[in-house]
Amino acid sequence: MTDFEILKKISECPGVPGYEQAIRKMIIAEITDLVDEVYVDSMGSVIGKRKGKEAKAVMVTAHMDEIGFMVSHIDDQGFIKFQPLGGFDPKTLTSQRVIVHGREDVIGVMGTKPIHIMSPEDRNKAPKIEDYFIDTGLKPEEVKAKIRVGDTITRERELILMGDCYNGKSLDNRVSVFILIQCLRALKGRELPYDVYAVFTVQEEVGLRGAINAAGHIDPAFGFNLDVTIAYDVPGSQPHENVTQLGKGTAIKILDGSVICDYRMVSFLKEAADAQGIKWQNEILPAGGTDTAAIQKFGKMGAITGGISIPLRNMHQVIETVHIDDVNASIELLKQALTTLDQYDWSFV
Repeated sequence: MTDFEILKKISECPGVPGYEQAIRKMIIAEITDLVDEVYVDSMGSVIGKRKGKEAKAVMVTAHMDEIGFMVSHIDDQGFIKFQPLGGFDPKTLTSQRVIVHGREDVIGVMGTKPIHIMSPEDRNKAPKIEDYFIDTGLKPEEVKAKIRVGDTITRERELILMGDCYNGKSLDNRVSVFILIQCLRALKGRELPYDVYAVFTVQEEVGLRGAINAAGHIDPAFGFNLDVTIAYDVPGSQPHENVTQLGKGTAIKILDGSVICDYRMVSFLKEAADAQGIKWQNEILPAGGTDTAAIQKFGKMGAITGGISIPLRNMHQVIETVHIDDVNASIELLKQALTTLDQYDWSFV
């Protein structure tokens, strides 16, 4: 199976926060032969442990959940109202296909008031989540037979190659799931300095919940989080707004809205990248949180933690885009970090 085929399978698999069953099963199948032990914790995060020379825990996270929706009401005409699971940009939802995961999967379309019958004032307003409904094309009795309140909803999108980029749904954060699996595959049989816990976390999009739980029972000394970050390098943007740029390399997190990364880890990652000629860029993300914060704060004594981030356009929209070179650079940097972690001076200076 090619890298594209693996990522396509991971990207298109459903798994909204709290309902990660399908993607969890897929991850377990992918990593079982790559680690010494696999287990699932109380919240549903998948942990693959690789034993190192020393029993010092290194926690690497990639959240498996994707933003989506949950059915909250079915009206007498069979139209479905819903609640978001994670943050969405509502303006991108008009006329988009979705999959309602009921007693069977049902295709639907996001609908809202047509522009032709909007007031002039409404035409100039951005739509809100509550303005939308889902139309399945089924009779009301069929909808109610197949779908219940509480069923989950995901986007109906195929991953494609678009130039030098991957383009599809849920690359936040399935591209990081792919990167972590590929790193485990590359490190199979290689000796590691410390025990590595590859943690595919749940419920990140609703408050870092799975990573908080996992950090509590793993109690890491070091941590790396894999997640996407903003690439706002498009027409109309200002250089200071870019955060990162697509195709310019993996991003080394300095801070986001939830964490200030340990300066020692930031320096370590930059030196590790330079030693291998890996393209990298700085990441300062002014808002939004990641599992980086959970790793850093929720072990018994905290952890020396950093983030390897993948530049992404159109975050939290219907389709998202990452550059193949940035993905590959992220894999290479994580490999280098995990194999040289014991060679750095971690004392405070």
